[in-house]
Amino acid sequence: MYRFARPFLFGLDAERAHGLGLKALDLAYRTGTSPLLARPIAPMPTKAMGLTFPNPVGLAAGLDKNGAHIDALFALGFGFVEIGTVTPRPQPGNPKPRMFRLPQHRAIINRLGFNNEGVDALVRNVEAARRDRGLLGINIGKNRDTANERAASDYLYCLERVYPLADYVTVNISSPNTAGLRELQEEQALRQLIGALREAQEDLAAQHGKRVPMLVKIAPDLSDSDIDAVARVLGDMRVDGVIATNTTVSRISVQDHRHAHETGGLSGAPLMGQATLVLRRLRTRLPDHIPLIGVGGILSGADAVAKMSAGASLVQCYTGLVYRGPELIHECVEAIRRRREAPSRGPVAPE
Repeated sequence: MYRFARPFLFGLDAERAHGLGLKALDLAYRTGTSPLLARPIAPMPTKAMGLTFPNPVGLAAGLDKNGAHIDALFALGFGFVEIGTVTPRPQPGNPKPRMFRLPQHRAIINRLGFNNEGVDALVRNVEAARRDRGLLGINIGKNRDTANERAASDYLYCLERVYPLADYVTVNISSPNTAGLRELQEEQALRQLIGALREAQEDLAAQHGKRVPMLVKIAPDLSDSDIDAVARVLGDMRVDGVIATNTTVSRISVQDHRHAHETGGLSGAPLMGQATLVLRRLRTRLPDHIPLIGVGGILSGADAVAKMSAGASLVQCYTGLVYRGPELIHECVEAIRRRREAPSRGPVAPE
């Protein structure tokens, strides 16, 4: 069905199409017609971070920033859905237009800037959701007018608010669309921030009688030495997982496109190579007990398998859904299933 809707959606401004697409998913969920959008997915239990995911394919943060469409998104077959990024206070984000498609590259540039209704609105939405399938991740950030020296207070506020409701929490320090945010990936700043959050995580675990995993999402634009430093800090701090990666500020692979000059993060097919390289390097630098979620450039089942081969335990997609639709979810799950079963069945058939 998506192939019929895509030309209409691609005729609209990208951000408007984003909103209409979510409304259509909600309508399909309420009317019981979600199966017309996505094929059913057989269970593929996958263990990571002390959790069992129904399948290893999830939705990356950014599509549902306020957690207003949780049930409709789970109905597409995701094993887990990550909502956010959410900040303590509501903020409008950057001026429009702020989202641009690059169809010939199967890519998107966005500079949304953590536009969201604030953590209290997200909490109300999560509490109202049925959540009868899949696991829920909540991605937290800081308000743009909060100085980096005080960033920990924003992350701590969000962590405390979402902790009782999340299956895991992601700390976003890698969006290129909040000025100065990526500076929090520098070794000393990262050590201070994650140290404060880890201490709060353990206090919250005692308070609520459950331990909610905390992950960190990093950028694909780090140098090799920066990746080594990040891995050193995250390993020392014993975080529960790492998401590799966020969007890129590089335009090397799309410099011929009319939107190449637009500021913001580039996602989609051009990100696949660099994001996977960072993933692979992190896998060799991090302790084995810290799992990785591979995200960035997944537009086929073969891409999902490549992430797993590079060391991911789970994968996420977002831009691929814009270009492929919900069919991508089923394709990725089945490709990973074939890879998992390959030792007993011989070589995996080409995609």
